[in-house]
Amino acid sequence: MIDDEIRQMHWQTDLLNSIEVGIVVLDRDLRIEVWNQFMANHADKLPSEVTGQSLFSLFPEIEEKWLRSKAEPVFNLNTPVFIIWEQRPYLFKFASSRPITSDASHMFQNVTMFPLSSPDGTIQRLCMLVYDVTDEALRKLRIERLNDELKHMSRIDGLTGLFNRRYWQEQFDRVYKLACRKHGPTSVMMLDIDHFKNVNDTYGHQAGDAVIRVLARVIQKSIRETDVAGRYGGEEFSIILEDSTLDNARKVGERIRRLAEAMTVEHEGRQIPFTVSIGVSEYSADIASAMTWLDYADKALYLSKKNGRNQVTALEIETA
Repeated sequence: MIDDEIRQMHWQTDLLNSIEVGIVVLDRDLRIEVWNQFMANHADKLPSEVTGQSLFSLFPEIEEKWLRSKAEPVFNLNTPVFIIWEQRPYLFKFASSRPITSDASHMFQNVTMFPLSSPDGTIQRLCMLVYDVTDEALRKLRIERLNDELKHMSRIDGLTGLFNRRYWQEQFDRVYKLACRKHGPTSVMMLDIDHFKNVNDTYGHQAGDAVIRVLARVIQKSIRETDVAGRYGGEEFSIILEDSTLDNARKVGERIRRLAEAMTVEHEGRQIPFTVSIGVSEYSADIASAMTWLDYADKALYLSKKNGRNQVTALEIETA
């Protein structure tokens, strides 16, 4: 009989140790009773070193209050609990099992905790299964990162790093609808480079691109993080200034104009000065559409050019 029990314990131990899943049995105080080879290998702690020990004294990275709250329904409601890596990347801070081929610094884990009933039907222990899902997690993270990069690329103008026209227009339509509901001060600005054709004809298109890039940096330096700047087309730019009155928008336009006028673009040993003309318009409840609002800013830009360029014109919308 004793030999039979020993043989049974032997194959059961073999079974526990051959499974490529972490198996941990914990009592109600979350002290370790069973610790299989998977756990021993990755934690570098033998079963004899951990049996009877508190999980939290051995693994301080585990937040005790949080894990006890997770274990409570397992003991008291006799129900399993699942912890997925998207919620918490790992329970045990194990190194990645593929340190050479993987770009993960730790093992991503899914964890299942389920109740183990005693002969009297009470739940005095739980079993914790720890799954290594590093490959799956990394695949998903790479796909998400790639999608984020593609989304970013689809929104950004390659030359300037500002938003492209399509995405800027989407944001402008959104801000217009918001302004219609809130009736708060919001302004839009249009600007372009004066005599830009002469820049291209005199210095070449690469020089023209250099001027456009410098102006984009001037714009980024002059506006707030909450403002939305885009390259509207060619040498023309557009900016949404939320929570900004016409007077404040005019001041921002003046800042851009002065900085641009003070800049000199160096290209292939030649100095290229440039100026910009700017038009500004503030939202009004009398505006019929987003494009009507943008047209006012464009008209203001036209007046800046008509009146001598290198200036800011703020155009109030005519009320009905």
